Amino acid sequence: MARVCPLFSGSAGNCVYVGTGEHGILVDAGVSAKRIENSLVSRNIDPKSISAVFITHEHSDHISGLRVFAGRYGMKIYASKGTLSSLVKSGHADSSMSLNIINGKTVCESDMQIRSFKTSHDSAESFGYVIETPDDRKIAVSTDLGVITEDVLYNICGCDMVVLESNHDVAMLSSGPYPYYLKRRILSNFGHLSNDACAAVLPALVSGGATRFILAHLSRENNLPELAYETAVAELNHYGMDAGEDYILSVASPECLEKVTVF
Repeated sequence: MARVCPLFSGSAGNCVYVGTGEHGILVDAGVSAKRIENSLVSRNIDPKSISAVFITHEHSDHISGLRVFAGRYGMKIYASKGTLSSLVKSGHADSSMSLNIINGKTVCESDMQIRSFKTSHDSAESFGYVIETPDDRKIAVSTDLGVITEDVLYNICGCDMVVLESNHDVAMLSSGPYPYYLKRRILSNFGHLSNDACAAVLPALVSGGATRFILAHLSRENNLPELAYETAVAELNHYGMDAGEDYILSVASPECLEKVTVF
């Protein structure tokens, strides 16, 4: 059975656990190694059972705990060529670690098949990931998106569970305290995905077989969990898709509140 849990989510740090019961991987390591360890142990997950960390991109809220955590347990690190180059340049990784380029490849870790796909974000070379478990469950993790490209949609469609960014409410961002240049960045095709843009793709994913969604990477300043949830449900209702019957939807909290989803 697949086991999935967003350990941390948001601008303060991101880390998602995906496993099979005995082994697992992490997507990103954006908080301290100690906090990642505590979060795993609180869910009865042994950090030593994790074989690899898959990095989406090099921004600090996705890699701040990587060097210590991966180094402590001798874990493999997978990322795009551009991201790995940035990690080495910034000192968050070095040649003594097991660094692996995953561009365009499918790799096997913890009895799971993991493949990457390109995402649209203002970083060196950002990726999302699709993880397939031995019992043929597919989980997509895709955050930090300026826009849902055809490549993103192709990869996440057909997955059983999708962890998808629902970063901001456009009205809250537009009227909020952020400076103009930052608002422009977030709203651009290389920024972050709004509630509306996230919701718009959900009906197609349900039609493609998705039954579970986790809305992730919510902004504390420009969003509310209930607003992200209601925006998604309203769009799905418009297409005659009902919560609890056609799909299960939840919102990831910033700090370790979620239980492990088993399905």
